[in-house]
Amino acid sequence: MSSVFDIGYCVPIPQDELDDLPISGRELIVLQGPLKLPSIVYGAASLCDDYNSNEFLSTFVPLRTVRLALRYGIRAFDTSVYYGKSEIVLGNILKALEFEFPRSSYQLMTKCGRYGTSSFDYSQKNIRESVMNSLRRLQTDYLDTVYLHDVEFVCTPVSQSTSGNHIDALNTDAEQYGLADEDRGTIRGPGDQKILDAILELRRLQDEGIVKHIGITGYPLPTLLRLAILVLHHPPYKPLDVVLSYCHLTLQNSTFIEFASHFETRAGIGQLVAASPLSMGLLTPSVPKWHPAPAELREIVEESRLQCPMDLSDLALGFSIRHAGTSVHGNTPLVVGLSTPNEVHQCIKVWREMQEGSDLDEREKWEKWVIKKFEDAGFKDWSWA
Repeated sequence: MSSVFDIGYCVPIPQDELDDLPISGRELIVLQGPLKLPSIVYGAASLCDDYNSNEFLSTFVPLRTVRLALRYGIRAFDTSVYYGKSEIVLGNILKALEFEFPRSSYQLMTKCGRYGTSSFDYSQKNIRESVMNSLRRLQTDYLDTVYLHDVEFVCTPVSQSTSGNHIDALNTDAEQYGLADEDRGTIRGPGDQKILDAILELRRLQDEGIVKHIGITGYPLPTLLRLAILVLHHPPYKPLDVVLSYCHLTLQNSTFIEFASHFETRAGIGQLVAASPLSMGLLTPSVPKWHPAPAELREIVEESRLQCPMDLSDLALGFSIRHAGTSVHGNTPLVVGLSTPNEVHQCIKVWREMQEGSDLDEREKWEKWVIKKFEDAGFKDWSWA
C-alpha cells in the first residue's frame, strides 16, 4: 500500500478549509539579492520525524501547511537528504500542488554530504549521486541551490575553541581561527581538500544546468567564513553563491550580524541565509530532547518564557525577522520551520508587524529584558560545541 513516504506517491488534495486561505495584508517581499529569495524560506526539516511524528506527516496537515505558505508567497524550501523523509514528503506535496503552483513558481534548496549523525561523504562520486537522488525524491529535473551540509564536521579543524563567544575571531583572535589575512588561501589538511573537491563537483553540476547555485552550511560562523574565503582563493577563484548559518541570528545569539559584512567583503558572498530563529526549538515551549543546549541555558529560556508577558517564540521570531532585514544590504532571508497552517499564519503576522513597526517599542523592551538574562548568565552570543 502506498504511503506519503513513497517516492512519487500521489498525495490527495483536501478541500480548502478556513485556515487554508491567506489573511489579506502586506505581500511578502522578494529580496533583491542574487538568488531573488523571499523574506521567509520554508524550513522543511519540519517534514521529518526529528520534529513531527510519522503519523502526523501522514495526515493532510503538511500539504495544507505547504500550500498555505505558497499562497502567502513563501516560495522557497530548505531541505536536506539528512532530514529523514523530508525530501520525499516535500516532493510528493509539491507534485500534488503543481497545477496551482508549477515548478517554476518556487525554489528548491537542498543539501548533500551528510547522511547521519556521524555519517559524511564528500567524495565527488557521492556528491553527484546525492544530487541525482535528491532530484528523484523532489521529483524535479533541476535544483535551485545545493549546499555542502555541515562543513565543520569534514574540514580540517583549526581553532581549539569549540564553544563560547566567537566574535573575537573577527579581530584579536583571527589567527587562532585561521582568519588572518595571510591565511586566506591556506589548505590546513585533508579535510579542507575534501571541501574544495566537493565544491568542484558541485560546480560541474552547475555547469550542466542541474544545479543553479552552490554553497555551504554549518553552525560555527568562523569556520564558515574561513572556508568561504578558502574557496575564493583556489581554482577557479570564484566565490560561493550562498552561505547558510543557523541559530546565530536569534535572541540568544546574534553574532551573525557582526559576521555578515565579512562574508561579503572577504569571501565575495552575495547571498547569506539565516536559519532557525527559534534556535532549533530552544526558544519554544517544547525544546527537543536532543537539543545540544546545556541544562543551565534551557533553564534560562524556561524562566524567560514563564516571566515574559509576551510570547517568547513570537518575540524571538520578530527579533530575527527585523535583524535579517538589516544584514548585508537587507537581502538576508530567514529560514523558518513550519509545521501547521496556524504557524504559517503566525509567521506572516509577525513578519507584517515588523514591516509596519507595530508595537515595536514594547517588543524591543522585552527583547532587551530576555537578552539581559542571557547576558547575566554568560550565555549571550554563546555557541555550543
